[in-house]
Amino acid sequence: MKLVDTLAEQERLEAILELSKPPVPAPCRHLHYLLATPFRYVAPYPRGSRFRRAGFTPGVFYGSRTPATAIAELSFHRMLFFAESPSTPWPANPGEFTAFAVDLRTRAALDLTAPPLNRDRPAWVHRTDYDACQRLADQAREAGVEVLRYESARDPGRGVNLAVLACRAFRSPEPVERQTWRVDLSASGARALCTFPEQRLEFARTDLGLGA
Repeated sequence: MKLVDTLAEQERLEAILELSKPPVPAPCRHLHYLLATPFRYVAPYPRGSRFRRAGFTPGVFYGSRTPATAIAELSFHRMLFFAESPSTPWPANPGEFTAFAVDLRTRAALDLTAPPLNRDRPAWVHRTDYDACQRLADQAREAGVEVLRYESARDPGRGVNLAVLACRAFRSPEPVERQTWRVDLSASGARALCTFPEQRLEFARTDLGLGA
């Protein structure tokens, strides 16, 4: 918006930028960009995540059952950056983030929190070793599984996350709800505030497994 004078010019600029991006995969083209983006980019995935290997690998949409678990995940990764870069000053102001909900429906899911798969819980919630999770995701894709339900390794309340492996699992093509959160980070931890509906969260460094 700072580069243009009208909404029409802004829309045209967005269209030009869109031409420079990889095409959205056919099964995902009906989805809002927030839902389709994890499946779009074919560049090498720089670092593996819990259910996605590094390299040219299929996309994964990660989400949480509750905003509190999502904020815990966000806070962990933000705090980890500063833990690994101690000379970087802490943000002077809270960051503003949008939490959005999605509507999912599938008959092909695995629940890692329920028997018999929960017997391997230590592998599913390991904080640094994702090998077992990535091997499971590979096998799940081959079997046509679309969604993985698993315990968050970051949320001290042991909240639940979801990993969407296929775009057809999205029942609605658009986000169905949004919330605005302000997250303040400091050496002591993270504090998060949502004004509507009013919610407040706080995570100490030790809550997130980052030490004292």
